[in-house]
Amino acid sequence: MIGMTHYLVLAAILFAIGMVGVLVRRNALVILMSVELMLNAVNLTLIAAGRFTGNLGAQAMAIFVMAVAAAEAAVGLAIVISIFRTRKTVNVDELDLLKG
Repeated sequence: MIGMTHYLVLAAILFAIGMVGVLVRRNALVILMSVELMLNAVNLTLIAAGRFTGNLGAQAMAIFVMAVAAAEAAVGLAIVISIFRTRKTVNVDELDLLKG
């Protein structure tokens, strides 16, 4: 039988992988994918909590998080494409466009 602990451990592993991807990688697209992985880990936690407590509010919150993640991915990808067109790189170490 799969219990709540199994879901939480899987979500923690997914979140840790996403966090390592954000902290270690320098490519903006990989960073965006890592943030999406972290948001999916949070969704897994919300769905598991909603399933085991019988609360539908947690599942509704997970749908809201998915909508925000989709908007974040669209805006983030548009920004990355715009930066790539002007700077010819998506390496975040080389992006000093906003420095004063």
